[in-house]
Amino acid sequence: MGGGGDGGERPLLLGVRHHGPGSARAVRAALDAARPRAVLIEGPPEADALIPLAGDEEMRPPVALLAHAVDEPGRSAFWPLAEFSPEWVAIRWSLEHGVPARFIDLPATHTLAWDKEEPAAEEPAAAEEPLPQPVDEAVRVDPLAVLAEAAGYDDPERWWEDVVEHRGTGGDVFAPFTVLEEAMGALREVYGTGGHERDLVREAYMRLQVRAAQREFGDDVAVVCGAWHVPALRRKVTVAADRALLKGLPKVKTDMTWVPWTHRRLARASGYGAGIDSPGWYGHLFGVPDRPVERWLTKVAGLLREEDRIVSSAHVIEAVRLAETLAVMRGRPLPGLTETTDAVRAVMCEGSDVPLALVHDRLVVGDVLGEVPESAPAVPLQRDLTRLQRRLRLKPEPLERELDLDLRKETDAERSRLLHRLRLLRVAWGEPVASRGSTGTFRETWRLRWEPELSVRVAEAGVWGTTVLAAATAKAEADAVAAQALAEVTALAERCLLAELPGALPVVMRVLADRAALDTDVGHLAQALPALVRSLRYGDVRGTDTEALAGVATGLAERVFVGLPPACAALDTEAAEEMRRHVDAVHGAVGLLGEGTAARQGDEGARQGGTGIGERWHSVLRVLSGRDTVPGVIRGRAVRLLLDDGTLAQDEAARLMGLALSPGTAPGDAAAWIEGFVGGGFGGGMLLVHDERLLGLVDAWLTGVPAEAFTDVLPLLRRTFSAYEPGVRRTLGELVRRGPGARGSAAAVGSGTPGYAIDLDTERADAVLPVLRLLLGLDDLADGDTNDLVGMAR
Repeated sequence: MGGGGDGGERPLLLGVRHHGPGSARAVRAALDAARPRAVLIEGPPEADALIPLAGDEEMRPPVALLAHAVDEPGRSAFWPLAEFSPEWVAIRWSLEHGVPARFIDLPATHTLAWDKEEPAAEEPAAAEEPLPQPVDEAVRVDPLAVLAEAAGYDDPERWWEDVVEHRGTGGDVFAPFTVLEEAMGALREVYGTGGHERDLVREAYMRLQVRAAQREFGDDVAVVCGAWHVPALRRKVTVAADRALLKGLPKVKTDMTWVPWTHRRLARASGYGAGIDSPGWYGHLFGVPDRPVERWLTKVAGLLREEDRIVSSAHVIEAVRLAETLAVMRGRPLPGLTETTDAVRAVMCEGSDVPLALVHDRLVVGDVLGEVPESAPAVPLQRDLTRLQRRLRLKPEPLERELDLDLRKETDAERSRLLHRLRLLRVAWGEPVASRGSTGTFRETWRLRWEPELSVRVAEAGVWGTTVLAAATAKAEADAVAAQALAEVTALAERCLLAELPGALPVVMRVLADRAALDTDVGHLAQALPALVRSLRYGDVRGTDTEALAGVATGLAERVFVGLPPACAALDTEAAEEMRRHVDAVHGAVGLLGEGTAARQGDEGARQGGTGIGERWHSVLRVLSGRDTVPGVIRGRAVRLLLDDGTLAQDEAARLMGLALSPGTAPGDAAAWIEGFVGGGFGGGMLLVHDERLLGLVDAWLTGVPAEAFTDVLPLLRRTFSAYEPGVRRTLGELVRRGPGARGSAAAVGSGTPGYAIDLDTERADAVLPVLRLLLGLDDLADGDTNDLVGMAR
């Protein structure tokens, strides 16, 4: 290609940097000057039919061409395009001027099939920035980095800004492409073909497509492609040689469409091969050619003000002056991102990198999400999902946000069902998180963030059905049959209830019943029980029939009761700790199971049934607490659970602790018993604060541990007591410091310990009554009720 005003040699080859705003402006100027009859663009030819959609009013870049294998939707590839991508500018120019535009890169049908034979990158080679390498090197080299180093730059981005973004064409709109072609030609002489077989094949296909376009439109054809490929397209190669390279390429049937993309996914840090470091900054340079530095720093000031930082117009003026001064000192034609960043740090951030990190995340990279018109091709599941998103007012957004749902409201309940169904389909748009405002089952909190890759997940899930409900139902049934562990099936049953999939529940329940009947591992049964019981609670708030689930849960609990005592015998330390966690889980599940049974049936018999299962569990705990073959951590926890439930008197608990801490018990086993009794987040510290007999037993045992054994039990004790709140630890320390003589009664303790008093302060106790009335919602209380509240307060 020559440097003449008409573009020189034909066809007109416009070598570009993918996602380079300078290249994009140069392509537009070159096309305006050359006025070609056809524009050929690096990209998959299957997308030719989708080019007209780029002119739709609802199309908003960044967007991407998505290709996926019809029979294997998970095998996919993206070709992202931003507003400042030269390829996007070429497409828009063609549509505006009525000029045919065509993609000429290797078809996606070959690219996806090729990726079957070697692991696929996040984006295909068709969209990658050319990364050449010597034939004998394993690592591909960034040509921009090589050129920048040759020019004396240590930063390729800064070099690109200086030589392309901040310099004009000098009247010759084709000059940038001439220079880039010469530079890439010199690089290819050194680095050969780039050391990648796919580059040779892609370039052979592109040459064939260019020849075909020349036969149809003559030589008045413009080609927009990666600058690395220009020397190869200019090279004279026979048609037979090119066809020989393409012979026998594998194929798969593919579908293609447009999908939204984000600036963040254009960033190099995302793993995208043609990525850039600052897509937000490049978008700004492309969209604001007039006074870009001033406008950029004004945008930065606005962001910092939104974050409650004091930034005035004077800061902006001073930052502009500093950026311009730095550019002059560094010999740059205009301030670049480096200069503006340094100016922001010094003037607006007072030298701190903390607010600067926010500027980089929100503006330099950014979270701009593109939009695609409804007329774009899509799998039926995607169309149903789009319909639901609009009806439920759940707009996909790239910024992470939290969504609080009240399941008593129909719209929120539908939103919850949709998000749970998508999770079953492995479309991780939302992640459930702990609710900060309420712990009720009618509350849910989700963390939402839409990533472009989720479009692939939706396409992949399309094999299960044409609607979200049908696909989630079919997927749940298949997962139930394929599940190996009992806990997987119970978790799936819970998720089916959350997603309200009545069609899948019969299959899941049948598999669950079969697995539960065959599984004899108590640990597996104990892991499975909590999810089942939680599902019963979800049924209450969601109005789901859970009777069959309740029967399976009750039967599972009975089997745990029978198998737990022998399963707890002769365990090592690690296995004992794991079994202790199972005991905790079963204890919580049994409590909810009894309450749920009573609440669902509502009669006295149901309540007796709920109480009966609780009594049977307490019998199991009594057995565990008294067997010497059971590890100390489990025995201690069994005693604690019985004490908390009110089925074990404090005197009896103190007796059992005294036995466990007697001189005849090995120090390690005694320490494990203490951990089980007062550790594990069950409020053990407050128990010792309020019951000094227990504290005295622990203190007496601890002071009597032999020196040679103390080192062995110290890590266990530190793990137990370090979990207490600082106030609890401080109070315990004061109690121990006072010695045994001061711990005989609450009065003795209260003489100097905060929170205690020698005599009951009735005036302070009475002051609690208004708060209790407010909390309990009791405005008018009878005298008897008031007396009861007085007793509670005291």
